[in-house]
Amino acid sequence: MIGVYSGSRAGAIAAASPIPAVGRAFVDLERGIYYRRRQGDAKTNKRQPPVPIPPRLLAHLRRWHRIDHHAKHFVEFNGKPVISVKTAFKTAVRLAGLGVGISPHTLRHTAATWLMQRGADPWQAAGYLGMSLDVLLNTYGHHHPDYLADAVEKIAKRERKIEGNRGNFDSVLPLRR
Repeated sequence: MIGVYSGSRAGAIAAASPIPAVGRAFVDLERGIYYRRRQGDAKTNKRQPPVPIPPRLLAHLRRWHRIDHHAKHFVEFNGKPVISVKTAFKTAVRLAGLGVGISPHTLRHTAATWLMQRGADPWQAAGYLGMSLDVLLNTYGHHHPDYLADAVEKIAKRERKIEGNRGNFDSVLPLRR
């Protein structure tokens, strides 16, 4: 759920904690902000900006913390933080019969695709996902409901004729505004 609703990478999800500390990605359950970069880590090319947590996910995170308030991370096994979810995720994919090519990163792709399909402003979606606008548009832009809408409108638009030039092909070209 954290992956698909935040679009975060697996490492940031594994580090997610309701308790601020060095080496953890802090989830502020009071303010509803997810600080994805681990405290103490330097900035890298993999952008990890703080983002507001969607209400649906925030409710689950608060409930999970209430149920096990001793847990230091949202993803733990036997009281220890999970470093990698690859093996468990691979097993879940196999058991669900989803086929090959599905990885934890697929959740990030899903989040980006959903944002575009639902008509999110691309600039805001890119900021939320922590990716450049160019990467978002080049990879997921075709999922946006406005994709090619201007071209479709313009290709079918009736052209105005210029008076006195009826036999000339140039007379059917659109007038510049």
